[in-house]
This record gives sequence, C-alpha cells and structure tokens, in this order.
Amino acid sequence: MELSPPRGTRDFFPDEMRLRSWLFSHFRETARLFAFEEYDAPVLESLQLFTRKAGEEIAEQIYHFEDKGGRALALRPEMTPSLARMILQKGRSLPLPARWFSIPQCWRYERMTRGRKREHYQWNMDVFGLAGPSAEAELLAVVTTFLGRLGLGAADVGVKVSSRKVLQGVLESIGVPEDRFVAVCVLVDKLDKLPREVIEQEMAQLGLDQGAIERIVETLSLRSLDGLAAILGDGHEAVVELRELFKLAADYGYLDWLQFDASVVRGLAYYTGVVFEAFDRGGTLRAICGGGRYDHLLSTFGGADVPACGFGLGDVVILELLKDKGLLPDCSRRIDDLVFPFGAEQRGDAANLAQRLRQAGRGVELILEDRKVKWAFKRADRIGAQRVILLAPEEWQRGELRIKDMRSGEESNLSIEELLS
Repeated sequence: MELSPPRGTRDFFPDEMRLRSWLFSHFRETARLFAFEEYDAPVLESLQLFTRKAGEEIAEQIYHFEDKGGRALALRPEMTPSLARMILQKGRSLPLPARWFSIPQCWRYERMTRGRKREHYQWNMDVFGLAGPSAEAELLAVVTTFLGRLGLGAADVGVKVSSRKVLQGVLESIGVPEDRFVAVCVLVDKLDKLPREVIEQEMAQLGLDQGAIERIVETLSLRSLDGLAAILGDGHEAVVELRELFKLAADYGYLDWLQFDASVVRGLAYYTGVVFEAFDRGGTLRAICGGGRYDHLLSTFGGADVPACGFGLGDVVILELLKDKGLLPDCSRRIDDLVFPFGAEQRGDAANLAQRLRQAGRGVELILEDRKVKWAFKRADRIGAQRVILLAPEEWQRGELRIKDMRSGEESNLSIEELLS
C-alpha cells in the first residue's frame, strides 16, 4: 500500500500541525486587530460556481467530478466564488461595510513548484461596501501588520501596487477594443514569466500593431506615479486613486513597503481597480500574496454589484520565506505536568489528581502503564513537560507529592493543597 499522500498534498503530523496552528493563530489575531469576522463554506461547491467566474477552461485546472445524484461538483480552487454566493444569500440584510475573513483549504490540479502545491490553505480578507482606495489601504495595513508580527520587514518583503485602470487607459488611448482587454491583461501578467518577444507575438495575434504593442510595453515599464501622470494626465482616475492610496500608506506608516509597478495587472478578469502583490525581495519565491478591487464580482453570479476588494495569502509560500529568513518559531510540544504513579495502587489517586490539575487549567499527561521513574523523567523531557509529579507510596501516605521542576532540576515535596494552589 502506498503510504504517501496524493502527489501535491500534505500530511500534517503533530509537529507540522503545531506550526500550522501557530501560523493560523497569527492570521486570526491580525484579523481581530482589524475587526474582521470569520466565515467558512463547504470545500465542495457546484462546478458552475467556478466556471461562471473563470470560464469553462477552469475545469482543466481543478478537481471536479459528478456525484451519485448526477450533480457536477468541484473541490474549491479558491474561496471568492463561495464568498460571493454567501454575500448574495444575505442580500440587503447584510450590514455594510462587511469585513470578512476565512482560512480555506483550496485545491488546484497544476504544475508544482517551490511554494506551490495542489492543495494549500489561504488566508482571505475581503471588504464589501466601501468604494475608493481607503479599503485597499486598510487591507495593505493588514498585510504589512501580519508580516511584521512574523518578524519580516520592508527590507524582506515589498508590495507592488498598480491599477487595472492604467492598462485600460492606455488601451483606450490607442483604440484597442474593450473586448480584448481581458486577453491583453492575461498576456501582461506573463511579462515577468515569458520572453518579451513571445508576449509581443501573442499581442500581435490579438490584432495589435507594433506601435500599440510598444506603447503598452512602455507604459507597463513605468515605476513612478509621476511618469504615469505624464502619460495619462494628472487628472486620470488611475493616477488620482493611486496617489491617494500612497498618501494613506504614509499616514498608516507602511509606505516603505510599497512600490508603484505598472506591470502588475493580475490576469483575473474580475479586478477593476487597484491591484497589488507582495513579493520576496530576495527574488527566490513566487508572490506571497495578491489582491485588489473587484467591484463587478457579484454581477458575475447574477446579483447587484457592491464595491469590494480583498486579498489572498497562502500558507506554503509564507512558511518557505520564514524558513529562508530563519524566522520559523520553536513549536516544540508544551505540557505543564506529567503525573506518574509508582504502582497500580496509586493509579486511581493519580487519575483524580490529574483531573483536578486539568480543571485548574494545567495540561497534564497521566502515565497509564507500569513504568520506571527513570523512564518518566525521559518522557517528561521529550514532551517538554515543566514538572514531573510523583505519587510515591511513602510520600503519599504522608499526604505529600514529590515534584521535580524539569527546567531547574530542583526537587521538593508538596501537599496536594500546596500543589493545586
């Protein structure tokens, strides 16, 4: 029998699970600091939910099947369609703005690289009901606050910021039809992954002439808002929004994390405004997180649009980065007490004592089998117990317990009342 999990998936043994729980606790605590509420949804959804958002071709990239009732279902590749479905369920009864977060397990059948598996957990943060860059500024504050809590700084991680309206403005100025906008976005999103000549060839196949291609590539090479304003004009909507966002970033105190990069368009059709990607400044890992504004998401599923923006941050990449930086925490097992009865006649009293300690909030491992004292000390050391509590016949007859502090090595006798106090 094959004992490894399916290719691209992971087992979480207790030590890995402690690390995952540590990371998730930072997700949740950062969300709490920013007043977000947690939600969840089924890992199985209707296949149509994902094809409505990403097109029929998404079926080639995900796990999907037909259930016994003939329904086409899929393991979710992302949480956004489920979120949209839930927001639409609430309708006008949902008080806005809504600040929701989730930590879903997501599945994609795709080529694996470092930091990319076929299943991963993703921290999603979304805001519904706020127009303008204030919501994006708040989300970027979430990202930088979270990374700072892990010991990362602006020298380790940068955030590229742009707007889909930049490319839209350029395409409009050179007369590219609106129906080709999404296809061009997909190509632009590959600029740092494929040779420039390949991208230019594919743009030419979309009907763009060489002048238009050069104008697009020239604009997307911009790395300053002043340069962008020189092309689109100071009053262009993209320029105004981005200047306001960078001003808010200065007010929040994370401006040094941000850099304008016009090539960031994120090739997903539902983004409508500001887009951003956090990246490893060392250049060894793929994007750490990505997001932006998607005001037209709900109409994709037949509902009335609501201003919205959000981001997703995967667990695999951030743990790889922390490993590279030597910032992974010590997630050794931590037990407060190990209770050891010397023999069968003390076992009932040991169980009673262990329960009383647990009721007082202590984490206790009770030794249930016949062992020697030397083994108990080794066991306590291996599981990280702070104390060993020995129920020895003579001490127990006097109403006393033998206590060994595993950190200092000191031993003492205490009554049960003294121990519990």
